[in-house]
Amino acid sequence: MVGYKSKVAEQIHLPSRTKRERALEEAGYNVFNLDSEDVFIDLLTDSGTGAMSDEQWAALFRGDEAYAGSRSFGELEDAVADVMGFSHVVPAHQGRGAENVLYGSLVEEGDVVPNNTHFDTTRAHIANQGADPVDCPVDDARDPAADGPFKGNTSLERARAVVEEHGPERVPVVVQTITNNSAAGQPVSVENSRAVREFADEIGASFVIDACRFAENAYFVTEREDEFADASVADVAREQLGLADAVVMSGKKDGLANAGGFVATDSDALYESCKQRAILYEGFPTYGGMAGRDIAAMAVGLREAVDEAYVADRVGQVQELADALESVGVPIYTPAGGHAVYLDAGAFLSHLEPEAFPGQALVCELYREGGVRGVELGSFAFPDTDRPELVRLALPRRTYHREHLEHVAETAAAVLERREDVSGLEIEEEPEMAEIRHFTATLEPTGSS
Repeated sequence: MVGYKSKVAEQIHLPSRTKRERALEEAGYNVFNLDSEDVFIDLLTDSGTGAMSDEQWAALFRGDEAYAGSRSFGELEDAVADVMGFSHVVPAHQGRGAENVLYGSLVEEGDVVPNNTHFDTTRAHIANQGADPVDCPVDDARDPAADGPFKGNTSLERARAVVEEHGPERVPVVVQTITNNSAAGQPVSVENSRAVREFADEIGASFVIDACRFAENAYFVTEREDEFADASVADVAREQLGLADAVVMSGKKDGLANAGGFVATDSDALYESCKQRAILYEGFPTYGGMAGRDIAAMAVGLREAVDEAYVADRVGQVQELADALESVGVPIYTPAGGHAVYLDAGAFLSHLEPEAFPGQALVCELYREGGVRGVELGSFAFPDTDRPELVRLALPRRTYHREHLEHVAETAAAVLERREDVSGLEIEEEPEMAEIRHFTATLEPTGSS
């Protein structure tokens, strides 16, 4: 059993309902536009929002800020080699910077890229290269109520159909995201990763694992995949990641850091290509857009992420929130994932059609009711992708406590009681690139214009 002792405390306040109403309207009914001081419980994302450990803070003070040849970078190289098994590391300021470096090196205009399910920035980076991102989830992934241990798996049937339609020459890379964030944080089995590895070899493609939540995924494997029942989280992580030609990583997730990311590979050629692109977009290859202190903290965080007690506590807290929500009748995607609970907005607000963005409407009501900020991952965030209407409540690592989870459940229950009165939304303004519209678009209640 693991616990945490607080050394620093931050006071938070629940703004008045009047202030929340005004803030929501001024934000254009898009909670990305809210100021953090207007939010009571912030479950927008677990990316870079968690609390670092005392060891990470110690590393932060010891960070080497040298432009070239930083000692902190050497610590990151060692951590990646030990935890993930890769010899080459190209740092970046965060995960999307690493995606730009990697996919800019692997993908060209006209290519097609299958993934178990693309997340927003992944989809956007591939589309920005002129390529077509194609989701290949298993059937159960689209059903919030389906019971399955690995609903995040890649459908090899769908991936093969992509190749049959476009030809292997147009599929230079196959991606697998672990855990599968866009499929409610569901885990991926090692067996499925092995099958994707074989598939990539068959068509002559590179196999990339998006490893943002690799430790949480490994924990689920130890709990649900018989072959690894006696294995450690660290052993499973190396086994699964070792199947890939490269990994792309946001250190703000299972790096347990507030900034940073990287590409890791054993391929000399891919490393050289990524390194040169990183110099152009991120910085010198031994700092990659990060301060040395942040690199040092991420190196420690990678090792902490595969600690058995830490990851069990992490996944356990998410399950605790899921249980609290289910106990008051809130429909959620089951089973719960490793970093977040996903509300089934389609069932929650069943009177709203997808065109009225039920997920975004629910996000707004959670904030209006209790100052809780989540994020929509349905028809608003992923237009024209035929995904379930979901709202993600992502728990920052080592940050909130039981009373915060109780407040979230009480807030959701209060919205549930008046759900028939919740109206839909329509887009008022949106950016040109649809793949990232949910970050900045503004909306208004339907019929208000």
